[in-house]
Amino acid sequence: MSNVLFLSVPSHGHVNPTIGLVSELVKRGEKVTYFSSLAFKDKIEKAGASFRCYQEDLDMFKAPRQPASSEQTSPIARIILSGSAVVADILSQTADQTFDYLIHSAPFLFAKPMAKILDIPTVSSLAVFAGLDRFLGKDQTASPDFFSGDSHLSAALKQASKEFSDQYGMHMSDNFRDWIFNKGDLNLVYTSEHFAANLTYFDGTYKFVGPPVYDRDEQVDFPFERLAEKKVLYISLGTVFGSHTPKLYDIFFKSFADWDGIVVMAAYGVDSSTWSIPDNFIVRNYVPQGEVLKYTAVAITHCGMNSMSDLLAHEIPFVSLPMGADQPALAARTQELGASITLDIETLEPENLKNAINKVMTEQAYLENIKKIADSFRSAGGYHKAVEEIFKLKVDRNI
Repeated sequence: MSNVLFLSVPSHGHVNPTIGLVSELVKRGEKVTYFSSLAFKDKIEKAGASFRCYQEDLDMFKAPRQPASSEQTSPIARIILSGSAVVADILSQTADQTFDYLIHSAPFLFAKPMAKILDIPTVSSLAVFAGLDRFLGKDQTASPDFFSGDSHLSAALKQASKEFSDQYGMHMSDNFRDWIFNKGDLNLVYTSEHFAANLTYFDGTYKFVGPPVYDRDEQVDFPFERLAEKKVLYISLGTVFGSHTPKLYDIFFKSFADWDGIVVMAAYGVDSSTWSIPDNFIVRNYVPQGEVLKYTAVAITHCGMNSMSDLLAHEIPFVSLPMGADQPALAARTQELGASITLDIETLEPENLKNAINKVMTEQAYLENIKKIADSFRSAGGYHKAVEEIFKLKVDRNI
């Protein structure tokens, strides 16, 4: 048995893919101490880990989508400025523990100092597509300025770097990319080699383990009885970008008010109080996606890594509406493989959206290409393969 320190970025997109990994580690006898925010306490503990709460709010993806004023400090700059305090808090909460290795979300901002202080091997969990740094700058919404949201980022990086140098005697870069892209001694990529080919490059430390498909046993009040024996269209724009594209929801209503079935739409963090919602729509702030997909005939997705992987693994045809980060590259890859149609949100109209949905549902080639990807996902080995790779690292490091 080994003691594992798990440091997550406390957002749905980064925590949810790791729940199955934690469960598998615990089944194999590992003792996991998992840091996140209170919102994820229950699911982390259900997976068998010991939960710890960060002292600070470390959800960097709350950053505003419009530049902040010169008087404001963005969430990501605030988090970086709190770096030495965050590290000190983690060390304080675990002062009576000794860890054998560290698992962290790839963009966890303080992964490098924590690994250096503890002097233990690291495993990076890539819930965004590996190689995101290769296309940062090609997509403006994925640029460092987009994540920072203000002009204070450079000053925050310099101050935090100096604090880590003064307190821990370590050099930290003042380049934002060096903080948000943290390669581990082992890097778990939640996709298959078949899907990843031609998008980026990987060395031998990157291991393809397939998508993070895991039954999280979520207890969410949802009218599943309305879905029985109906043609279900599922719409989700994720938990980061969806609230910043309100015009899309009106397009969805106009496009599918006459849908011959039920439309389930996730509208996370969106003010729906003024909406006139068609009778055939079920709109929720949070949707138990895994369960809804069991009923779903076709979907519309922002093409985030987790949502896209869920759809492909369940062999559900879909239309992609990418908005930023790794989504444009992922949407392009699914289209290149003949598994999806990608539409531009800036020129989206009800007619071309309906046509695209009809095409992916009715043309057999889309279903055949989706099945090829799904088969490659299953062959990748899943969480069992991920833990096997971690155990190989343990052997290599005499843990």
